[in-house]
Amino acid sequence: MTGKKSPWGDPGGADDRGGDAGTEGGAGGNRPESGERPSPPPGSEGPRNPWLPPASGEPRKGPSIEELFRKRSAGPGGGGRGPAFRLPPRPDGKSWVPIGVAAFVLLWLGTSMVHRIAPQEQGIVTTFGSYSRTLHPGMALTLPWPVQSVSVKDVTSIRRESIPEGEGEKLMLTADQNLVDLTYLVRWNIKDLKLYSFQLAEPDQTVREVAEAAMRASIAEVTLNDAMGSGRAAIEQNVRERMQRVLDAYRSGVKIQGVEIKKTDPPAKVVDAFKEVLAAQQDAQSEVNRAEAWAQQLTARAQGEAAAFDKVYEQYKLAPEVTRRRMYYETMERVLSQTDKVIVETPGVQSYLPLPEIKRRPSDAASDASNGGAN
Repeated sequence: MTGKKSPWGDPGGADDRGGDAGTEGGAGGNRPESGERPSPPPGSEGPRNPWLPPASGEPRKGPSIEELFRKRSAGPGGGGRGPAFRLPPRPDGKSWVPIGVAAFVLLWLGTSMVHRIAPQEQGIVTTFGSYSRTLHPGMALTLPWPVQSVSVKDVTSIRRESIPEGEGEKLMLTADQNLVDLTYLVRWNIKDLKLYSFQLAEPDQTVREVAEAAMRASIAEVTLNDAMGSGRAAIEQNVRERMQRVLDAYRSGVKIQGVEIKKTDPPAKVVDAFKEVLAAQQDAQSEVNRAEAWAQQLTARAQGEAAAFDKVYEQYKLAPEVTRRRMYYETMERVLSQTDKVIVETPGVQSYLPLPEIKRRPSDAASDASNGGAN
């Protein structure tokens, strides 16, 4: 009885039993010699055993990552190596790459060589980091970067520095040993862009420090009342002049346009006591003003009376006798109007008549009669 053939081949080289066990070359043909694998006829091989190594004896390998990418980047039809995306050619069949490179170079030259300076600006040209020249408003040409570079600054706009920044407290000592909390504003602009760019490391911070030093020096020369009252304008002018002298000595290229004191208050810890002192000073000033007003009224009245006397004296010089008599009558009228006596200076008549007493008697008699009738 003939046995079935394994679909995986003959793994162990066992004999095919095609007839009687004791008969050589039974049914099925010749038997190979011991130890040799039978060679199946072409086309009769079955599927290979996946658990056995290949016939060559090398271990089986899977596809590598490089091989996968190489296959993906292969050109159409799977042959050759090339990019998956290609730029379309120009109509004449040439590449666009030279035109792209030329356009990039032209753009780079245009942006690094042509400069437009606004009316309020100036530019500093440096050649390999060293100062070359100053560009004024308009169009200008320079060498391309990195040979030359241009730094443009606004030189006409007013810049403002508020000291201190935010809501901080800035205490300064006055000449009368008092403390005052100051907040002020400094306005400045660039006078010389070359000096501003190369002379000082931090010009903006230098302006702030010079402003604080000048303000402290100016406040130390005035009293507290001047700092908080009418002396502000003089302090602002003094600070501006001090700052300009110091910055010119530094060769900073900065021009101070003005200084404005925004707030002058006492320290927060003594503000209540300071308000009481101010109230007392205001009361005292009110009394002084009232006294001065009264004195001015008296002075004006006296001056008016003196002017009237001068006018009378001028009339007196023209007619002394008439003026003297008139003045006598006016004086006697003013004096005798206060008394209840009548004096008549007429010949043959009693010089004194008690006219007020005579007038009083009838009125007294009438009042007595009325009182008696009522009783």
